[in-house]
Amino acid sequence: MESLEDSSGIIDDEGNLFGVINIIDAIVIVGVLAVIFAGVALVVTGGAGPDAGSQPEIGTVNVTLDLGPQPEYIVSQVEVGDEYSPTGSSNLTIRDVHFTTQGESTRAVIRAELSAPVNGDTVQYDGSPPRYGRQLNIVTETYSTAGTIRDVGGDSRLSTNQTEVLVKTNLSETEARQLRPGQSVQVQNRGVALIESVTTYGTSNPDQKTVYVGLTLRTVATNGNQEFGDTTIRPGANISLPTESVYLEGEIERVGSTTERGTPASRTVELQLSSVSPAVAEGISPGMTESYGDKTVAEITNVERESATVITRGENGTIYERDHPTKQDVTLTANLSVQETDTGVTFKGQTLQQGRVVTLDLGTVTIKATVVSGYQ
Repeated sequence: MESLEDSSGIIDDEGNLFGVINIIDAIVIVGVLAVIFAGVALVVTGGAGPDAGSQPEIGTVNVTLDLGPQPEYIVSQVEVGDEYSPTGSSNLTIRDVHFTTQGESTRAVIRAELSAPVNGDTVQYDGSPPRYGRQLNIVTETYSTAGTIRDVGGDSRLSTNQTEVLVKTNLSETEARQLRPGQSVQVQNRGVALIESVTTYGTSNPDQKTVYVGLTLRTVATNGNQEFGDTTIRPGANISLPTESVYLEGEIERVGSTTERGTPASRTVELQLSSVSPAVAEGISPGMTESYGDKTVAEITNVERESATVITRGENGTIYERDHPTKQDVTLTANLSVQETDTGVTFKGQTLQQGRVVTLDLGTVTIKATVVSGYQ
């Protein structure tokens, strides 16, 4: 019977595999190749060792960051898409930007996406959850700033609105005449406010006017409120706005409208001035008006004068009524531009009723007259 070596020819008389490689060496080579192939498989498949699966789950959440007033050189650099990574596993990306004026500065509010490891129901951005009031830094190649978290969750865009308000302010006559409808307030080539209406009234000081300015503001919604700069929009709130010609500071009278309350109308009223000097009495004549721009606030249509009376007491205690030697009483008829409201008629923002003292700036003279009739 032939031996296995003779019948196969695989292993020769020297014990070499195919007459070339020693059988012991071949076994070692096969073992080394097996180890190499196993290592390659481990790398290709991502490993299945005890550390596999230790990579943290990454989640995202959107937040609103209030950067507060910022200098122009910062504002000009903030853009959608800016990124900052405080750690290797945390990242902040700006998704939306909103600018408003605040005093003479610019306030920046941004919407940012935070990407970070998930722990429970929230992400751990830079080691802790994104809580209300927490400050986050933003550092890029061109600027460094920080903001306070004002809102957490929701989509990637800020909720902005066009909000109408009526603001009451006091200005000099020169400033009042510089305001006009159609003027726009711009920040970084973005319109943040538009003057819709301007109504000017005279005061007891001929150098100062009461002005009602109707504005459309670009506001941002935060926690149910509309905000412009550091002002929460509501009646009675103070607001400031640097227009192209006037620095406007005033109180919000109305929200949701740019005009005075009520329907414009006209009333013919009787007014009275008592015991005025002859110069004042003679200085008032029919045709005189209080007007600003194309709006006539009041027009005098009739003037009646008579000597004012004085009360004297005689030596025996008798009371006498006599004409004053110089002073006069003046009765005026005037057409007033008023607003009819559900609660009554208003003139220059005040209820028009008997006994009310109204101020009229007639150009050459300013008078304070008492309403006698015609106010209803």
